[in-house]
Amino acid sequence: MGFKLTKKYIKRIKNRSTTHTTLGHWMDFRFRLFMEGITVGLLAGFVVIFYRFLLEKAEIIREDIYTYLNTSGVWFSVLWFVVLTIIALIIGYLVRKEPLISGSGIPQVKGILLSQLKMNWLRVLAGKFFGGILAIGAGLSLGREGPSVQLGATIGQGFSRIMGRLSIEEKYLVTSGASAGLAAAFNAPLAGVIFALEEMHKNFSPLVLTSAMAASLTADFLSQRFFGIKPIFTFEALPTLPLNYYFYLIILGLIIGIFGVIFNSTLVSALNIYNKIKLPNELRPLLPLLMAGFLGMILPETLGGGHHLVNLLGNGHFTIKMLLVLMVIKFLFTMVSYGSGVPGGIFLPLLVIGALAGNIYGNIIIEFFHIDPQFNSNFIVLAMAAYFTAIVKAPITGSILITEMTGSFSHLLAMITVSMTAYVVTDLLNSKPIYEVLLERILKNKGPNGFIGEDKKKSIIEVAVCLGSMLDGKRIKDIQWPPFCLLVGIKRGENEIIPNGNTKIFVGDYLIVLTNEDQEAEAKQRLLEMAGECDFHVTVKPSLS
Repeated sequence: MGFKLTKKYIKRIKNRSTTHTTLGHWMDFRFRLFMEGITVGLLAGFVVIFYRFLLEKAEIIREDIYTYLNTSGVWFSVLWFVVLTIIALIIGYLVRKEPLISGSGIPQVKGILLSQLKMNWLRVLAGKFFGGILAIGAGLSLGREGPSVQLGATIGQGFSRIMGRLSIEEKYLVTSGASAGLAAAFNAPLAGVIFALEEMHKNFSPLVLTSAMAASLTADFLSQRFFGIKPIFTFEALPTLPLNYYFYLIILGLIIGIFGVIFNSTLVSALNIYNKIKLPNELRPLLPLLMAGFLGMILPETLGGGHHLVNLLGNGHFTIKMLLVLMVIKFLFTMVSYGSGVPGGIFLPLLVIGALAGNIYGNIIIEFFHIDPQFNSNFIVLAMAAYFTAIVKAPITGSILITEMTGSFSHLLAMITVSMTAYVVTDLLNSKPIYEVLLERILKNKGPNGFIGEDKKKSIIEVAVCLGSMLDGKRIKDIQWPPFCLLVGIKRGENEIIPNGNTKIFVGDYLIVLTNEDQEAEAKQRLLEMAGECDFHVTVKPSLS
């Protein structure tokens, strides 16, 4: 009898132990992560498809409105500007009520994964959804991809909270939702996965790969069932660029790299200018929306994300002079739109600006260096990938994204060549990845949105040991570990190792570390410093205050 009571008592103690629960959960949750990724992909796919559908309908309505205004009396134009003012006030109110819906949404998701921000998933979901439709639908130069990533992430977090998942599993589900959001927004499942690995987590974790792939493929399947099996950008049978033209790609990469640095610095300056003006939140969207009203009457091609404009470029509709006008106005309008803090991303506008720059470059070398005009569209596509790389500093994501968006898989060599050239230029000029710069700004002003975990809850961190790491070849007992961390497992290939003091660590190992939830952000930063940098760009270290 006493023995049975002792067993029951021990079992009860173990059930109350968050450490025991977390470790036990880690050992078995991987087997259901794939299925949960599919579920999150389904849910996120439905939400993002509906979001994308409403944006397309809003764009059609907007075009009809400006067509009518150009043939009607002045009072109808006055009425439309009143409507834009009301939309500005509504968007400003939504941002004031929930600051995390401001801007792209990708920096906010990164902050959540770093345990630096907390999010009310339902409030962010509603605010981002309706705020994005109003802002982008009214014509601001913003894209749907950032909001789609954040919408997917909120679905992942909501699923985790409803199902009562632990913190470590929630982060995989958030990542899965973010991947699904990007996949559904652009019909780009591979880019959704690579984005999660390269940009969100900065390591090629098998667990991230498994869950993100399941979610992305599921969301993309739904998206293609609804919108059709076709790429976002339509270019007629792009020819393969000859190798003797690669010199022109190097020059294009150098130019686009400099343009990328200008884009990042100007975007930050725009945010700073808005902050210095100190307008109430309700009035901040007013300037870009009034600007959208005027542009809609004189240059409607610059409104919205701009993917239709990219399709027009491939047909050679514009002169070099007109292309320059479109590029400058699109650039400035994007700065004004994003700087105001309304919900909307920069993915699509930056791709459009890159496409315009590539088209200008192609026309110039065709005219002055007499290259074959059939390759003009190649420079449009390649410049988009290079510009994305220069701004986001994620060359693999950029190359895969443009490949999927154009439906052309025969240009990877040229795309990587021009992208890496642009990347090197931005690296030499010390330009930081834009999403990390934006996250750093959010963390400096996080106020009530800062995340403070509970010291009684446990969290598990997975860190990859990279080439050049101080841990490589050392025994566990010879390493000075952070005092709030416990190494509980090592994944080496397909093998799981239960470590002891004499276990050696090697490059390529994945360390599984237990820590308190309230110390997770600091623990992860310390461990990343010890394990080395595996990512493709310089990481901005978040504030730990």
